Amino acid sequence: LEDLQDAFDFCFKVHCLPGEDRSSDPQYTQQLKALQAKLQILDRQRREVLAQMQQLLGRSETLQDFLQQELGAWRERQQRACLGAPADTCLRPLETWFTELGQGLFQLLQLLRALGNLRQKVTYERDPLKAETPLLEQRLQEQLTYLLQSAFVVEQQPSMPNACKRPLVLRTASKFSARARLLIRLHDCNHDMEAKIYIDRSGPPGFRKFNILTSSSKTLLAGDSPQDELVCDFQYLMLKEQKDSRSGKGSKGASEGPLVVTEELHLITFTLAYAYCGLKLELETSTLPFVIISNNNQLSSAWASILWFNMLSSNPKASGTPPQPCTDPTAPGPAAPLPWSWCPIPIPAPRPQQFFSAPPPAPWPQLAEVLSWQFESVAERGLSREHLLMLAEKLFGKD
Repeated sequence: LEDLQDAFDFCFKVHCLPGEDRSSDPQYTQQLKALQAKLQILDRQRREVLAQMQQLLGRSETLQDFLQQELGAWRERQQRACLGAPADTCLRPLETWFTELGQGLFQLLQLLRALGNLRQKVTYERDPLKAETPLLEQRLQEQLTYLLQSAFVVEQQPSMPNACKRPLVLRTASKFSARARLLIRLHDCNHDMEAKIYIDRSGPPGFRKFNILTSSSKTLLAGDSPQDELVCDFQYLMLKEQKDSRSGKGSKGASEGPLVVTEELHLITFTLAYAYCGLKLELETSTLPFVIISNNNQLSSAWASILWFNMLSSNPKASGTPPQPCTDPTAPGPAAPLPWSWCPIPIPAPRPQQFFSAPPPAPWPQLAEVLSWQFESVAERGLSREHLLMLAEKLFGKD
């Protein structure tokens, strides 16, 4: 396209000298016809390039839909893994797919900018680059922004070093760690990517407030190899409850707020200053909700809150669908399903931190499955059907 444009530009400057009237020259007329033919070829080529870019953007949107489905499945597996379920939470395949799609979109962005440079050199009436390039660039910028935002994920949920297979329960004045990861391995080596963390950046009113004592920001150091992971790894973090200036003591006790301490769900938010190929964004992602306790006596209650929330808020099939019938595990007959088969139920819409203001009930098959995961995570063996039937009889009786 650039060669065609240079040839047309050269012929135009040679044969169309300003101020000369050569309309009666037959050779000049032939030259104008040849010049017009070159312009038509140039125009056709420009339109074909733009049409190909439109097709590629359409394909990339389809790919993004598939990637979002895979990412949603990974998030669900990670949430179940937090409850002890045996699940593959490796991010390498997703990272490969996100990176390759990102490379393609950034190449299109560079091509669009090259087309813009060509238009600055040669343009004409009804030039397709003038009308369509800005729209294509806007569409491409939106796709890149969406892809990058969704590619920033929490790889390791907040957990203490000796959590006994129970993440998402943190204790004040105790160290914990959390890690976020950018699944697109593309970055500007000349730009410092600063990562920051916040706790309860937009938390609900009435909850206790906390400060992160250790450094809440760090510069992301990426390796020279394109295979190196882009990770924001925050370790040795500690939380301290903010003092209530009105009383001179700690903030509200368990009986003063809308929820007890072990039902308050808090969030940590990661932000990352990202730059590549002239595109600058602030990426953001948040952890799963977690509970903050002050002593080990609250651990069991806090873990029950985490278990209940993640058990009932993770099912994407539940959105907008009616409850699915769950067969009673104690029913006789070989057709009865396993008592730990997952049963989708509709989830209320309030913010996750307000989950326990009106917690939904859980069907026994769903709870039984999670209890089996709990045993399997620490004993390498889940509960059998007989074990779960015994627990069901303890909870509901033999009828």
